[in-house]
Amino acid sequence: MQKAVKKSENPLDRLEEVREAIARAARDAGRRPQDVTLVCVSKTFPAAEVEPLLAAGQRVFGENRVQEAVEKWLPLRQAYSGVELHLIGPLQSNKAHEAVMLFDVIETVDRDKIAKALAVEIQKTGRHPRLYIQVNTGAEPQKAGILPGEADSFIARCRGEFGLGVAGLMCIPPVDDQASPHFAMLNQIAARNGLKELSMGMSADFELAIQLGATHVRVGSAIFGARPKN
Repeated sequence: MQKAVKKSENPLDRLEEVREAIARAARDAGRRPQDVTLVCVSKTFPAAEVEPLLAAGQRVFGENRVQEAVEKWLPLRQAYSGVELHLIGPLQSNKAHEAVMLFDVIETVDRDKIAKALAVEIQKTGRHPRLYIQVNTGAEPQKAGILPGEADSFIARCRGEFGLGVAGLMCIPPVDDQASPHFAMLNQIAARNGLKELSMGMSADFELAIQLGATHVRVGSAIFGARPKN
């Protein structure tokens, strides 16, 4: 249950409330608050709404679409140093070059075609974004991600066949499911594959995710408010 954010209309106030909630959840779990990174999900929000958070010191952001991120973040990165960008939406192989050039973390590696395309671009550009495998913990047919039963072999192929460094795992539990079994499953897959980074938990459940080992939580609406409907 999300209990962190009050009814402030100011995204800067909500940002501080989320930061405090992350620190509190980490301490309650016997962890250090600095070991949990807030990925502020800025997808669909224009640069003008992101800049106040940058000015307040937030530096880690998540975007869903490569082209939107290129247009938004190239100028913002010229104005603000130290930004870390995460791709948290599905990646198409024809966008692999742009993704490798722009993002510091790509969280949605989920099939051989993407792994191969990334390996080619990493070799070509010399850039090495951290890579997470997205696991479809709920086996939802409409959702991206490798199935849990195929995760170990896919991680091995990424490392061996494609020569990729895999830093962690990411998941998005089914909306109608209790999230904790999905977070626990992701933690178990990571542990047996020697992976240290876990991107799990969003606005409604990031505190639970921290209890179950999240190193990165992806929070958007709890900070920016509801996204405009397309």
